[in-house]
Amino acid sequence: MKNILVVEDELEIRQLLANYLRNEGFSVSEAEDGVAAIELFGKEKFNLVILDILIPKIDGYGVCELIKSKSDVPVIFLSALGDERSMIKGYDSFADDYVTKPFSMPVFLRKVKAVLRRDLSSSNEDYSKITYKNIVMIPDLMKVMVEGTEVELTSKEFDLLLTLVKNPGRVYTREMLLEMLWDYNSLVDERIIDSHIKNIRHKVGEGIIETVRGRGYRVEKTDN
Repeated sequence: MKNILVVEDELEIRQLLANYLRNEGFSVSEAEDGVAAIELFGKEKFNLVILDILIPKIDGYGVCELIKSKSDVPVIFLSALGDERSMIKGYDSFADDYVTKPFSMPVFLRKVKAVLRRDLSSSNEDYSKITYKNIVMIPDLMKVMVEGTEVELTSKEFDLLLTLVKNPGRVYTREMLLEMLWDYNSLVDERIIDSHIKNIRHKVGEGIIETVRGRGYRVEKTDN
């Protein structure tokens, strides 16, 4: 699971970002000022820092320069400062991306994933892959390839498909999948499984996930 540090002094925005990222499967730590951000960064290992510029004690530019002086962890500036001078200063501080407020959360999430993919693909580290027929899944990157082409899945779609392909031939009931992948406190209807299966089939191919009438879902067991 990728760990993200969100540095934002406005509580409402910070919690909105943190909750959205957690719902997408990321681990999130929060800081409300530059000093707290630097202290957290020194204690934990992060894969990405999302950083406001106008924060107390040490501003975002300073925090970014300190982080980049000791690591290659990517930084995305998230700021109300949308003028050219501020953006140039952000990139001169070695930021990997710059997003201005207000912003679209779905678009911002794709920027987060793009920066994480770019950072990880430049690494020499090998990541485990799970292959099923023409599908390759890389859990550490939350990445899915179908016949060599990347397919964008939501975090829940990814987890659902991964559960099935890791155990080919095994039938999973809707209740089992809900228990494994959802929080029962949210009172999610079992029909949400059908909706996610439909979306996955549309994205990766209709013949991958089999419906076992009266029981649930599975992927076919392969010989290899």
